[in-house]
Amino acid sequence: MRARVLDYRAVEPRRRFNRATAFVIPRTPRRVRLATLRVTIPTSARRNKVELIATVGVRGVTGIAQIVLRIFRDGREIFRTRQGVESAGSEQNYVITFQAIDFNLAAGTHVYRLTAENAAAGTRADVVGPVSFSALAIRQTVS
Repeated sequence: MRARVLDYRAVEPRRRFNRATAFVIPRTPRRVRLATLRVTIPTSARRNKVELIATVGVRGVTGIAQIVLRIFRDGREIFRTRQGVESAGSEQNYVITFQAIDFNLAAGTHVYRLTAENAAAGTRADVVGPVSFSALAIRQTVS
């Protein structure tokens, strides 16, 4: 099988670690939007997939926070992961990177959103950077 690139998008809302511009990750059910991408799938692209990669730099402030990172496509959740973040000792700063794959999208433009929330009561974690989010849309072709 071969692959043909249909679209590629990337955003980097925060380029580096910076405690001075950090912001609190809200407690579930509230969440913060970290990044948004728009990907276009042509009408002729059957057997497609979108490979999504996200990186989020966080810092534990109080307790052991449980950071839930979600990806939504067109308002519908398609991926979720969770990372524990400590706030004491040497384990305060984390860079969370993960990949998700979305298969067989309909033709048209699709909006992907990356969000974060803290699922642990009585804890606090901040986004300190970097934050990046990319999407590679490809079509698989038989050679």
